[in-house]
Amino acid sequence: MGALFGYYAAADDEDAVQAVAREDGQPMGTGYDSFVVKGVDPVVELLPAEVLATGRTAAEVEADPRHGHLVGMVGDGEVLTLSLTDSLRDSLCRLDRRQLDEVARSWSTSGVFSAGSDLSGLTDFLEDLSALAKRALVRGHRLYCWMSL
Repeated sequence: MGALFGYYAAADDEDAVQAVAREDGQPMGTGYDSFVVKGVDPVVELLPAEVLATGRTAAEVEADPRHGHLVGMVGDGEVLTLSLTDSLRDSLCRLDRRQLDEVARSWSTSGVFSAGSDLSGLTDFLEDLSALAKRALVRGHRLYCWMSL
């Protein structure tokens, strides 16, 4: 089936853990502003897009304490919750559709995806993440990703 990645907004790290450490039997992310994708890992595959969107270097992004920070884990690591950087959230809020298309085009040739990666899928992903970022910023929330392997 492959790994699933749930990108979502939460008030803080403690709240973010509640999205996946469910005691109510509900699916992960229930009740949170979120969307689920396959194949866009928040640490490795999203890094080039973050560099393009924020203008920061890969080293600067990787040095950010929120970049891929482990916020929580379910079981023995079946599901992980990682934080995304506030600079990515804020940059995605400022980019218009044309700029998101440019980021997707450059991201598709960054080498993290296969040569036949779907540009429209990457654009759709960035548009979804940008919309999520805008809603999160309005509420004072941060961005997170749960990973189910």
